[in-house]
Amino acid sequence: MSKRSASDRETDGQAFAKASGSGAKRDENEVNDIGEFEDAWEDEIESEEEVVDGETGDGEDGMDVDEVMPAIEESEELPPAPEAFIPGTHVLGKDEILEPDDSVYIMRHSMNVTWPCLSFDVLRDSLGDERQRYPVTTYLVAGTQADQASKNELSVFKMSSLHRTQKDGDDSDSDEEDDDALDEDAILEFRSVPHHGGVNRVRAQPLPPASPLPPASQPYFTATWADNGKVHIWDIRPLIESLDVPGYSWDKSRTNKPAFTINSHGRAEGFAMDWASSGNANPSSLRLLTGDVHSKVYLTTTTPSGFNALSQPFTSHTSSVEDLQWSPSEPTVFASCSADRSVQIWDVRSKGRRSVAGIEPAHESDVNVISWNRSTSYLLLSGGDEGGIKVWDLRNVQKKGTTVLPSPVASFKWHTAPITSIEWHPTEDSIFAASGADDQVTLWDLGVEPDDDEMGTSMNDTPDGARDVPPQLLFVHQGQKDVKEVHWHPQIPGAVLSTALDGFNIFKTISV
Repeated sequence: MSKRSASDRETDGQAFAKASGSGAKRDENEVNDIGEFEDAWEDEIESEEEVVDGETGDGEDGMDVDEVMPAIEESEELPPAPEAFIPGTHVLGKDEILEPDDSVYIMRHSMNVTWPCLSFDVLRDSLGDERQRYPVTTYLVAGTQADQASKNELSVFKMSSLHRTQKDGDDSDSDEEDDDALDEDAILEFRSVPHHGGVNRVRAQPLPPASPLPPASQPYFTATWADNGKVHIWDIRPLIESLDVPGYSWDKSRTNKPAFTINSHGRAEGFAMDWASSGNANPSSLRLLTGDVHSKVYLTTTTPSGFNALSQPFTSHTSSVEDLQWSPSEPTVFASCSADRSVQIWDVRSKGRRSVAGIEPAHESDVNVISWNRSTSYLLLSGGDEGGIKVWDLRNVQKKGTTVLPSPVASFKWHTAPITSIEWHPTEDSIFAASGADDQVTLWDLGVEPDDDEMGTSMNDTPDGARDVPPQLLFVHQGQKDVKEVHWHPQIPGAVLSTALDGFNIFKTISV
């Protein structure tokens, strides 16, 4: 992967500034002391006689002379610049709130929903890849966490009119077309089907890059991990069609009930789930992994006649399986992480359904999430309950039975709460995004290396009590409460989507 100096990256990637949440009130006595209305022209000289009288009435003795006050000079000092809020260094006061600095965003939109969606996935569309023109449109699928099991839904959202974010003052992009810079309200549309029980995780069937959306007659599958221990597989293709075609009426027998339900986990709920990328849009070549809180991982395959849930689990973990990832380069290999603090590597061809290699322990506490690099397939990210992020070179991971514990090639401790989501950039092999329970979404670039001179200067200039900002940290996005998941948009370069307790954010920064 390429390396670039920290001096080459954007230095204003801090997205939020502190601002007072309350203004000063005017004193009521100040208003009352103004008195009665006065004639603005009362003191003007109305005749020449008044001038003469004024001159003859002046005397040197006993004369009342008004004190001459010095002229009040207007201050040329500019108001203080907004202060960038750095988590862990600054603390919001009682009357302070965070305000976004839109000068560091190319696009930024927030959308509220009826019930929190703790998991979502970006859906592929037929609007083209590498989209740079605004406004943009995106589709995603999400499941709710309602206050009652009967109120939960699986929803397909269409976010449109996502315009470029306007900036105060002169805009360097003002020469672009007007419709690219409009700051209109975004439009959120959705179609939903009932889902019994809260949705712990949602994952959509992977489609090959540059492939169009399947026609409405073909299925587009999405899997949901329900909090009642069931894994449902749904065909959401008609819901997408109804968002794009006015008056389209879908067959409820096709959409309102799962196409298949996996009962292998019994009553044990879970969170870990991942589809295998088949390299084509043929649903008969799909494979789905699911892991539960009882440490078991099950594989479900597809045949021309439908889905087939295999009964024998993969068992090497000793605690809850938190995340699963298929290898991007080896179709039979996958990785898992667990509350037992380990990361395991598996091969579905191995006898006994045991892992073939592992990192034990990978973190000081539970390993919550992992992400396999799609471009450089020997790199694996992991995020822990202690807030740490680690990068592993799987070429250094030994087979089972060895006692050599590999060291991560990079380790970061910026987040101050558990890592809730982590994902490599779909095309840039050194960039990744992470989210934490500390209400931060962070963007990182492993290709950034500090210069020796810069390191010496920064160490000497760091104020007491201030946190050292890692040079690889490109951007900190804040403003959401209890962020649960973050994903890159595979067709809009640099666009990031996140979900939290208070809704969705979609944004693109100047840093990536």
